[in-house]
Amino acid sequence: MLNVFKLTAILAALPSLLTADPLEKGERDRAMSYLHATRKQFADSVRGVSAEQAKWKAEPGRWSVAEVAEHIALSEDFLFQMVTGKLVKGAPATAEQKALTKGKDDLIPRVVPDRSQKFQAPEPIVPKGKFANLEDVKKAFLAWRDRTILFVEKTDISLRDYVAPHPAMKELDAYQWLLFLAAHSERHLKQLQEVKDNPGYPAH
Repeated sequence: MLNVFKLTAILAALPSLLTADPLEKGERDRAMSYLHATRKQFADSVRGVSAEQAKWKAEPGRWSVAEVAEHIALSEDFLFQMVTGKLVKGAPATAEQKALTKGKDDLIPRVVPDRSQKFQAPEPIVPKGKFANLEDVKKAFLAWRDRTILFVEKTDISLRDYVAPHPAMKELDAYQWLLFLAAHSERHLKQLQEVKDNPGYPAH
């Protein structure tokens, strides 16, 4: 499954997503830093988790460590495909749409990881045991996240020129959607830690 996402194939596909207007260096660095940081947090969070720990649930209807990790991984691919496969290939945003995105670069990493308000996951990214084990989830996530990082590093698309609505945050430009992708990972890594912090979580 992961061969599809080898970096050579990614590099070959990138030229079709390039234009003449690159991100500013500060924007690119900010997104790269956030993506790298949450990549490391994911790897650290699932390291050493046993099969029993991975499947344990605090109560019926709650997600296990494996299910939270699967949701994070599926979301990585889902959001990346939305940005690169649809959003930046659509019509450029109007001035009015762009105006509605102002200030959200700072808002996203502040409010998205806050778990005081809960939301229902869209059907395509609800965990359903797609992976054989937690190790396979980790491999998929890391491959997909490396693809996202490579895209941010290499793309010359004017990501600010493309806007799509988020159900809660309303209009976000393509750059902000990539910040949201990283913030979403951070949010659910907190959820994963909540599972591990539960008194009933298995010791081994």
